[in-house]
Parts: sequence; structure tokens; C-alpha cells
Amino acid sequence: MKKYIVEFGMGTDFHGQDVTKAAKKAAKDAISRSCLCGLEQVLGLTDFKNQVFIRATVAVTRPDEVDCAAVAEIFPVGTVEVIAVQGGLRCDGLCIPAFGDCDESIEAAVAAVEVYVRD
Repeated sequence: MKKYIVEFGMGTDFHGQDVTKAAKKAAKDAISRSCLCGLEQVLGLTDFKNQVFIRATVAVTRPDEVDCAAVAEIFPVGTVEVIAVQGGLRCDGLCIPAFGDCDESIEAAVAAVEVYVRD
């Protein structure tokens, strides 16, 4: 396989401290900066599911709580592997009772997305 795309993204969960939501937003942010459909046109791909492999590494404060399958669902094509690692950021937020959120923290995630194509 040959690597064609490497992109980074960031995502946050302001109200709920959900590391999966933050990871999904980070992965979506990263992949939105690239054009997967361009691979089809430039390389003449005919079977994305079997020819494209995506590895998304998401860094969060609590990697054991990430639903990797849910993060994988945000990618529109290819075979996807999601790896959750220690990282990210937890910082002070606001207490907003109307949102049911008084933890007063924000979870931030960083994602590195790599797209490979089979030779």
C-alpha cells in the first residue's frame, strides 16, 4: 500500500465531556481537509472498499472510553482502522445547568488521518 494523504484535525465536546464525540469531530475535521473522491479520479480506483485503507489515530485524555467503531463510521469510503491513544486536552469550561453540564470541563481531541491505496 502507498500512503497518499496525511491530515490532522481537532474536535471538542463542550457539554458532556464525551471523548468519543471529540474524537469523531477531530477525525471529521481532518478528513474534511482532503478530497477522497480525487483519489478515484486521479488513480482510477474502481473499488474503494478494497483499495482504500484509512488509519485514524485519535489522541484523547481517556482513550479506553473511545468507541472506535463510532469514530470509523464518519469516514465515507474504504476500510477504516481507528486507534485511540493517550493525549488530547481537558480544560476548564463553564457550568451551564440548562445543558445539564456542571462538570465545568471541555474535552479536546486531536486526530491524525492517513489514507493508503493498494498498489
